[in-house]
Amino acid sequence: MPARSAAANPLSLAVMGLLLEKPMHPYEMMSTLRERGLDSAFRLSTGTLYDTVRALLKNGLIRDAGTVSDGNRPQRTVYALTDTGRTAFTERLDALIRVPADDEYPKFVSAVAYIGALGTDAAADALTERASRLAERAERLESGLASALGDSGLPRLHMIEAEYALHMIAAERQWALATAEELRSGSLSADGPGAASDTMSDTASDTASGAASTDTGNLSDRPEAHR
Repeated sequence: MPARSAAANPLSLAVMGLLLEKPMHPYEMMSTLRERGLDSAFRLSTGTLYDTVRALLKNGLIRDAGTVSDGNRPQRTVYALTDTGRTAFTERLDALIRVPADDEYPKFVSAVAYIGALGTDAAADALTERASRLAERAERLESGLASALGDSGLPRLHMIEAEYALHMIAAERQWALATAEELRSGSLSADGPGAASDTMSDTASDTASGAASTDTGNLSDRPEAHR
């Protein structure tokens, strides 16, 4: 696997970013990523982290910087970023910031495209609940950010991704609440092809019932039905 490919996935980038700050062992990497809330951007587990570390090590992006021991715990290998790794990291980081990726849009956008199918009331309720959940997420993120900056003494720039996430959450929450209000006030209608409504549901039920009656009638006319 080329060095650039090894640095391409989000977890690899996160690990290299941590090692840019200082050498670490995987356990500390795991704790730091979770403490900063970065594990929401990718799947993080002991297995995925160690696989990533092995891939980076194999491609010369990080190196074994020795071992440390803490009390009676087993020795842990500490890893550091290599010069090649630093170059690959900064190149990848620069590209990601400069050029918006085609796949940056979340699944939520795909769902919003068909929100009219829920019907006006259900769509408004769904958006309102989403806004509430986003507020809870923002509260957790703000608490984690304050704790990380206070306990670690890291410069604010090292946690700037949390501020970005908070701004994105705030913008999405504002949009969700405003759209829900428009739906409830009638200034935005969910009516149209595929929109859910009581009338459509009743019609569908009547059609199904009629079809069932017709099938029953047809069956009674068959010779087999009189046996």
